[in-house]
Amino acid sequence: MKNRKPPIVKVMSFNIAHGSGMDGILNLERTAAVIEDSCASIIALQEVDRFFGERSLFLDQVEWLGERLGMFTAYGANIEYEAENPDMPNHQYGNAILSKYPIAYSKNHHMTPVQQWYGNDEQRGVLEAVIEIDDMAISVYNAHLSLKDEELKLSVKEILALTQKSKFPTIVMGDFNAPPFYAPIQEMNCHFTDAFLKMKQGDAYTYPAPHSYSTSDVELKPVTRIDYIFFGPEMEVAQTAAILTDASDHLPIVADLVLARTKQNKPNHKQHSKVKA
Repeated sequence: MKNRKPPIVKVMSFNIAHGSGMDGILNLERTAAVIEDSCASIIALQEVDRFFGERSLFLDQVEWLGERLGMFTAYGANIEYEAENPDMPNHQYGNAILSKYPIAYSKNHHMTPVQQWYGNDEQRGVLEAVIEIDDMAISVYNAHLSLKDEELKLSVKEILALTQKSKFPTIVMGDFNAPPFYAPIQEMNCHFTDAFLKMKQGDAYTYPAPHSYSTSDVELKPVTRIDYIFFGPEMEVAQTAAILTDASDHLPIVADLVLARTKQNKPNHKQHSKVKA
């Protein structure tokens, strides 16, 4: 019997700004269309609301996107407020993972905040998921990290400690809020491969998303790269791209990753339910 070819998985990282575009209009269908058109099968989303407030019409964006795209979902709330009405669900804001493949396990990890005299950042987090692909499993980590240097450094150390515990090939994606020359990003590069650097696309800027102002000739263009897809040694990258869209203030990024077939013990966790469109 011939050995089967290693699977190729298209992954995406996308800070969706709770579905609000560069035009200031909330349009989650536009967000979903960008994801759908990318043909990505594993998607890491940041800034996702669940019943958060009027800005997102108190919608459960995770459930809505899962149903709209016909994908398995996992969610990690990094900010949560109790609803004034005890019959209503809590207001949540955090990270989500969508997958065409079954999600066998997920866990949200809050990053340790760093107290600073000029004020504290919002609670940051990394959502971990184990995803089953055919007869294999991979670990996916979705990060939304701090703008503050000391907290960012600590968060990267905590991410590396988490990933070292994984028994499966690992992908780390997300909004790191730091350009490639920052020391914490360099530290990530010591342990993982930056998909865009590997494909010689280090200039694939992701922030801010392009937008033309109707009142002038000024055009806003991406000037920095703060969104990343990192992968471990059991994988290779075949293709990368930053997708031009004004559906958010960040450009989504995608990578085609080739997974080497390795002998694994399958995860023994209860699978997440799949929602169908």
